[in-house]
Amino acid sequence: MTDILLAIPYPNIDPVLFQIGPLAIRWYALAYVAGLVLGWRLIVRLARKAPLPVKEIDIDDFLVWATLAVVLGGRLGYVLFYQTGYYLANPGAMLRVWEGGMSFHGGILGVAVAGIVFVKRRGISGLVFADLLSCGAPIGLFFGRLANFINGELFGRPADVPWAMVFPRGGPEPRHPSQLYEALLEGLVLFAVANLVYRNEALRRRPGLTAGVFIAGYGIARSVSEFFRQPDAWVLPWLTIGQALSLPMLAAGIALAVLALRRPAS
Repeated sequence: MTDILLAIPYPNIDPVLFQIGPLAIRWYALAYVAGLVLGWRLIVRLARKAPLPVKEIDIDDFLVWATLAVVLGGRLGYVLFYQTGYYLANPGAMLRVWEGGMSFHGGILGVAVAGIVFVKRRGISGLVFADLLSCGAPIGLFFGRLANFINGELFGRPADVPWAMVFPRGGPEPRHPSQLYEALLEGLVLFAVANLVYRNEALRRRPGLTAGVFIAGYGIARSVSEFFRQPDAWVLPWLTIGQALSLPMLAAGIALAVLALRRPAS
């Protein structure tokens, strides 16, 4: 009881921002819109500043592709990676995305597939395009984690730190507000690192480097945050499914960055 009294009260923000009749505007949806739109505007700005083989119309058009890829890939990834049994028993629940339940690993796979098809159709350098996308992607991660916090989902493990919170869905124990940790690491820190790399002209002239740093950086940030987040599932007694899914990203990101550094600068 003492621990509960010392915990910071969870703010209990209404997941619905406002409602007009049957139309409800939710913070969760708004977070995705904000991440996509702000990321798009940043990428357009970066493309204008540097002489790149990417036209503004290409970035504008890919926004639609990215939106569909994030939503479909993120939801499908969550269903397959985390809650397969539940959704097989309740297939209608797969469509209730406003209740939460999106996988970044599924979302990035969706964007990767969409991006490969898109650049081939437009004749754009895939690595150059991936570098641009990597500068804007952390914005979506930041807002997405804030939406997780507002929804009271994906909360942390039980904790006795002064900033622990009692989440409505997490039982009576104070827990780490791990969604905020992830917003910091996967959002703000990763945004700063990716954009610092990209804004260095010598590094920007090595296509694939920024994308490699982003992918590996997410793998590290997610793996670290999993030590504080209540695991969705365990692959091994010491390895969560989130960490297991992040290890291939870490390896792929490092490989992509090393290859970019070994190639002659463009």
